Amino acid sequence: MRRLIVTTLFFLAIAASAMAVQPDEILKDPVLEGRARALSAGLRCLVCQNQSIDDSEAPLARDLRVLIRERLIAGDSDDEVVSFIVGRYGEFVLLKPRLEMNTIVLWGAPFAVLLLAVFFLLARRRAVSAAGRESPLSGEEKAALDRLSRTGE
Repeated sequence: MRRLIVTTLFFLAIAASAMAVQPDEILKDPVLEGRARALSAGLRCLVCQNQSIDDSEAPLARDLRVLIRERLIAGDSDDEVVSFIVGRYGEFVLLKPRLEMNTIVLWGAPFAVLLLAVFFLLARRRAVSAAGRESPLSGEEKAALDRLSRTGE
């Protein structure tokens, strides 16, 4: 039963993403359509934010898909189309942001967090091992312990 549910959900997910691009949007030229699909797969839906415009059924995603196809028909290169969309909507529209000065924090943050976590774990390990080590008693400490144990009898 569980396998049936998982399989059904899988096929529904595939069908939902396949229905995002409407038949009236598809270009007759398969090369241009392939370019349009590749471009729209790399652009974020500004409504859904976790989907590409290729997968989204939001009206804005449809408008962006149509705009991409219009620009391709007009003869724009892939880079020109992406630059046009980014110029209108900002870097956020890219699912994979470019490595530039204004996105260096975005790209570097995961590595910084990883380094901080490793530093914290090493410091914590060192503190725990230092606390667990027993140092031998000095002569004075042994004598004091003997006096205390004799007075307690």
